[in-house]
Parts: sequence; structure tokens; C-alpha cells
Amino acid sequence: MDKLIKAREIISEVDKEIAVLFEKRMEAVKLVAEYKKERGLPVFDSSREDEVVRTNLENLQDEEIKEFYVPFIKNTMEISKRLQHRILEGA
Repeated sequence: MDKLIKAREIISEVDKEIAVLFEKRMEAVKLVAEYKKERGLPVFDSSREDEVVRTNLENLQDEEIKEFYVPFIKNTMEISKRLQHRILEGA
């Protein structure tokens, strides 16, 4: 099989898995937002975000890609905060 076709098939499969995991993460984010809403807590927690980045970097084995993972997880957290803001604002 052509290497490019095989690589694209792998990417497509991984993207499907990411979509499922993204949905699962956003469901958890909704729970976090409800908790914060009930207690009047802010969305942004810098120490928690630092912890998430640090912990997830430890999960990676390939040192070469770590620098690319940081913006990936930070972007995911930004999306999570937008969802939390929407919930806290009652939209």
C-alpha cells in the first residue's frame, strides 16, 4: 500500500478517536462549569492550566513532538474556557 494512503488512513482513524475524546472532554468541562457556577468561581485557573500542560507532557514519549503538543493542549483549554463562559453566562 502506498505510504501516503496508509498515513492518511491512520490520520483519519485517529481523528475519529479525537472527536470522540473531545466530546467526552467537553462533557466533563460542562460539569466543571456547573460546579464553578454554583460556587461563584472564575473560569480561569492558571495553576490548573499549568498542571494540565505539565501532566500531559509527561504522558508523551516522543521528545521531538513535545513542543508541538503544548499549543495543542493550550488551544484545547481555550476552547474549554469558552464553553465554560457560555454556561456561566447562561447562554
